[in-house]
Amino acid sequence: MSKFKYIISFVLFASVFVAAVHVEAGNPKRRGTSGAQELLIPVGSRGTAMGGAVVSSTSGIDAIFWNPAGLAGIDAGAQLMASNLKYIADINVNYAAVAGNFRGVGWFGFSIKTLDFGEIPVTTEDNPDGTGATFSPTFLTLGVTYSRAMTDRILFGATVKVISEEITRERATGVAFDFGLQYSTGPGGIRLGVALKNLGGNMRFDGPDLEEKVNIPGQRVGSQVRNLRVPLNPFELPTTLELGISYEWKVNETNSLTFSGTFLNDNFGLDLYSGGVEYNLNNMVFLRGGFAAAYDVENATFQTQSEEFLFGPSFGAGVQYEIASGIKLGIDYAYRTTQFFNNNQWLTLTVTF
Repeated sequence: MSKFKYIISFVLFASVFVAAVHVEAGNPKRRGTSGAQELLIPVGSRGTAMGGAVVSSTSGIDAIFWNPAGLAGIDAGAQLMASNLKYIADINVNYAAVAGNFRGVGWFGFSIKTLDFGEIPVTTEDNPDGTGATFSPTFLTLGVTYSRAMTDRILFGATVKVISEEITRERATGVAFDFGLQYSTGPGGIRLGVALKNLGGNMRFDGPDLEEKVNIPGQRVGSQVRNLRVPLNPFELPTTLELGISYEWKVNETNSLTFSGTFLNDNFGLDLYSGGVEYNLNNMVFLRGGFAAAYDVENATFQTQSEEFLFGPSFGAGVQYEIASGIKLGIDYAYRTTQFFNNNQWLTLTVTF
């Protein structure tokens, strides 16, 4: 690898890092003013079990959500992933992804996330207990990811996402981008990560149910009633910026511990500080734990599992086994405590070729 490529890669990483540290603190007064909140719902059991503190250490297909740069961080030909989350208010979050390594070009991945709200009763002013009809919102996010190793120590990745939200006959669509970088000091050393996620234009709901029949003021008696559509205000996407650091401690040939921490700047809420640890036994058995706390700038306090920040500590475990020559199956589970709602649970299956 030429010195020129090393210099360009380092400058690119440093530029993003320097820009990141100048970001203002999260603004709690803007909470609830952004839309497409499903983009923030985490997927995959490893990252969630570690409190989300994996922007620097995530690798393989699991990295598509956390930091697309990490997709190119494993030596494999392809990966498949399927994950289910039992989220708050009986919402199911389903996620699937597939990625392949095109030698000399980089990794390409495709992902899909859907939310299942179940059947919601239709209520009206005359029937507050329900009309007997139901509806089910459709929230869908499709992503295409590209990632590659720019040098033997620097990884870059980007994802373009198409977001679709539909409630009865009203729909909003948008496009968002994720960008990520990872830097490693070497095997078993310190790793740094930066991820800018959900960067895109505004979205707006529109549809036929927003039309109303209106008599235009000032017109003659008997004039035709006109159909006018009520315009809705656009909403911004929940853009976030994450900075992370991790360290892998090789205890011996078969045992290792990974310690990681992440700072997340939320432009529409409280900033998050998270930390996690993973124990690895011979790349076959994994034990994980993590926590996340939101920092309230106005009161200078950290919030966890409270009215200000619903989520508490998390933990999980996983196993990976070679089911055939060159094919590995991974099963991972994560659990996160939650205020007011049922605690969150993730189950993830991963196949590596």
